[in-house]
Amino acid sequence: MLSREEYLAAWSRWHGDARTDTALVRGWLTAAHTLARPLAGLPPVVATAVGLLVAGTAVVPAAAGGPWLIAAGLLIGLSGLLDSLDGALAIGTGRASRRGFVLDSVVDRLSEAAFAIALWVAGAPGWLAVAFGALCWLPDYLRARAGQAGVRETGALSVWERPTRVILTGFTLGGAGVAVGVVAGAAGPVVTTGTAVGALLGAVAVVQLGFSLRRMLAD
Repeated sequence: MLSREEYLAAWSRWHGDARTDTALVRGWLTAAHTLARPLAGLPPVVATAVGLLVAGTAVVPAAAGGPWLIAAGLLIGLSGLLDSLDGALAIGTGRASRRGFVLDSVVDRLSEAAFAIALWVAGAPGWLAVAFGALCWLPDYLRARAGQAGVRETGALSVWERPTRVILTGFTLGGAGVAVGVVAGAAGPVVTTGTAVGALLGAVAVVQLGFSLRRMLAD
């Protein structure tokens, strides 16, 4: 298993020389690396599959509402850790491949669709949940298309990267579960507010990436 610094450098290379020096990204990747060390013999695809399953399962307690929303939030957080774990296992043990990289990207998008569904069944308006999901996908779609156009960089890190999406969704659902235990009927407004904040951050991220990719595509 690679050391933490070696893993961070390798992760950056696999992600278009993305920066790993920000507190959020470095902390998220360090947690994944720490979790992966005792599980180095586990096939990365197992973590990928379990992470997707956990994200989908979060929809069930989200639909149940009430205190069950806390469980939904915890499951979202766990799915995010498992999603990072598969990358840590693949890169940290030298088993990373282009096929695995593509599979991981597809699973990320399916997980984010589950996030949007969980927010919807928990009380967010349908149109807002759709906007949330679309704005989880759009920044990574822009990066993928830029890559097909020959851009090797990922562009500046935006305010709406994968860790932020997981954390906001988890805290929104979990916070709604706590709020409903204090004030009856509070879950819906909390979930709607959290979903709106996510959609707004997604829109800001698209603008950030738009400026960044415009510069790189002009070079």
